Amino acid sequence: MSLPITLPASVSVAAQPVIEVDDVHRTYGEGETAVHALRGVSFTVDVGDYVAIRGTSGSGKSTLMNILGCLDAPTSGRYVLEGHDVSRLDDSQQAVLRNRRIGFVFQSFNLLRRTSAIANVELPLVYAGLSRKDRRRRAMAALELVGLADRIHHLPNELSGGQQQRVAVARALVTSPSLVLADEPTGNLDSTSTEEVLVALDHLNVVGRTIVVITHEDLVAEHTKRTIELLDGMITGDHRTVAVGDAPPRWRGPS
Repeated sequence: MSLPITLPASVSVAAQPVIEVDDVHRTYGEGETAVHALRGVSFTVDVGDYVAIRGTSGSGKSTLMNILGCLDAPTSGRYVLEGHDVSRLDDSQQAVLRNRRIGFVFQSFNLLRRTSAIANVELPLVYAGLSRKDRRRRAMAALELVGLADRIHHLPNELSGGQQQRVAVARALVTSPSLVLADEPTGNLDSTSTEEVLVALDHLNVVGRTIVVITHEDLVAEHTKRTIELLDGMITGDHRTVAVGDAPPRWRGPS
């Protein structure tokens, strides 16, 4: 079942970065009280990359995450997601782009408490209008990919924090998005659960997913191939440790 809103024709994904951010500024308020959250940020993210955007509180990383997720718009500059200039889309088209092309993973999991793991993962496909059979097949495949095939009927309160976040990762994947955007995905987890989630994200990147992680934690950044440093709304560093097509630096083989 197709959605009633269509997007402009996309250019070839193979020749186009997933993300292009060009001289993006984001200002809240006006005059002397204006807050300049982003000050001329520019970067690209290629297909298959695994990027950490790191910064302390107030660095602008949450504002940037909202723009990358099509939840906010730049005051000036340009944001292009998989060939689509977001500023040229109306609110309805941006919503379609967000729902089809981005899989979100949040710090707080956002799982339905009285709903099984597999039903939580199926939820985006319900909104997309897929049949029950197709929903179940795709949700099962996503849970297998994050190592939870034996937990599909468990409720969230029957899972550890790391397992709950892996369910959230599976839910983000189930629509086959171009980009997995994770906002502080280990912020509420202990060290064991943190490692579970990071290993799952590593595995997703190895099988070809493009991942951007917003974080303030060194450990999270160490799992990625590239780290973009933010301070006072500006990029102060952009460091690559592993080529886009290679395995993440802490990859230990299949989970």
